[in-house]
Amino acid sequence: MNRTPEKKGKVIIVGAGPGDPELLTIKALRALQQAEVIITDRLVSNVILYEYANKDALILHVGKQCRKGASTPQHIINELLADYALQGKLVVRLKGGDVSLFSNVLDELNTLTQHKIGYEIIPGITAASGAAAYSGIPLTARDHAAAVRFITYYKTDLLNDDYWKELAKTEDTLVFYMSSDTINALITKLIDNKIDPSVHIAVIEQATTPLQNIYSCNVYDYAKKWNNNIYVSPTLIIVGKVAALHEKFQWLQNSHSKQNYFDPVNEKATAAARA
Repeated sequence: MNRTPEKKGKVIIVGAGPGDPELLTIKALRALQQAEVIITDRLVSNVILYEYANKDALILHVGKQCRKGASTPQHIINELLADYALQGKLVVRLKGGDVSLFSNVLDELNTLTQHKIGYEIIPGITAASGAAAYSGIPLTARDHAAAVRFITYYKTDLLNDDYWKELAKTEDTLVFYMSSDTINALITKLIDNKIDPSVHIAVIEQATTPLQNIYSCNVYDYAKKWNNNIYVSPTLIIVGKVAALHEKFQWLQNSHSKQNYFDPVNEKATAAARA
């Protein structure tokens, strides 16, 4: 790609929210309406891209999906940001959820500062907040939990034994991102470390979308009720006493669908982004 060093552009890193396009912030909407190039993650509603964004913007899909070979490598995303900004373009880097949680934003910020490219960061509603709200589960609540932890367990060697002991004993609400493929190991670790029998789990599939499903039960009952479940991405897991509140305060019915709200990654989209 040709670069024009005399006129550097700008990159706006934007959180798109967890799925429901109406959860986009006004500030994010304005950035999208001005964007010349939009470099978007997979977990962004097509409504945001094709109804809310600038109609003339170039949209590049750089989706990632755990253990999928078609996922766009991070170094390609970094190069795209630099290439278009150095052409003088206003670039929006659009991320699902919030930009500061499990989003590789540090790699992208390092790239922008290395090239002396100006940038702005616009937060979004993170998946934990969206999933909890659309499930009727407060992440903290009097007599239930005074704190919440955001964790990822997409690989079974990420957390050591001492940390599992602490997690099993804490009264904090635990929110696991990108952990549906390892959920059976997750449950086993908590039970082996004697987690309190009053603790519940809520597995929220495609949270805040029309295809949302919630699977909720006591942690010790999970193997009996949901052990063979295969969940649609993205799926978020809430563990804690607050998870039991879903049964009382649920305000959306399950879709009972296993369709994908977000398009899975594919080789064609990845190749287009690299070109």
